[in-house]
Amino acid sequence: MSSDIIKILLVDDHPLVRDGLRARLEALPHLRVVAEAGDADEALAQAAAAEVDLVLMDINMRGINGIEATARFRQGHPHIAVLILSMHDKLEYVTQAMQAGARGYVLKDAPGKDIVLAIETVMSGGIYYSAALARQLARPLVADNQLTSREHEVLQHISKGQSNKQIARDLALSVRTVETHRLNIKRKLGIEGQAELIKYAVQHARFEGGAG
Repeated sequence: MSSDIIKILLVDDHPLVRDGLRARLEALPHLRVVAEAGDADEALAQAAAAEVDLVLMDINMRGINGIEATARFRQGHPHIAVLILSMHDKLEYVTQAMQAGARGYVLKDAPGKDIVLAIETVMSGGIYYSAALARQLARPLVADNQLTSREHEVLQHISKGQSNKQIARDLALSVRTVETHRLNIKRKLGIEGQAELIKYAVQHARFEGGAG
């Protein structure tokens, strides 16, 4: 982890929550809250006006929710990492956040050290999920050594919420080939639906590469 200061934008529609987060984060010398926002529009305006490295984003806000705001950050400010900090622990929210471009997802009731670790992991290029969320995502491990090296690659890309078209582009494959790999992965692992495949892919990414 670099000694450089990480400049953070807090986005939450509850001022007391922002105050608590600011106090917790700024107790550490390498973290600095440079801006705050109570909704997505304000957050995007703050990101344009201030030098920001990372956005700590709530999901439930008035107007545009945090997942849509994350997608807008990815489009308008792709250099800024977005870390979701939410009370919601449903897989649906996690997968939507991943697909929108979030680099991590931490529950609001996680210990303060977990939030700091998540920030540091994301800023180091990794992907982070809080421990409580990882336990919910966990499923009995199956023999994924049945997968080919290419199928493992596809699985890693699935864990990032990428579409078939995005995976095809990144791996220089046809979309149909990626679709075939997805079907083979599900068949070999005994997985039926798309949500279950993403759930397994997220878990697999953690076991193979820690928080990243």
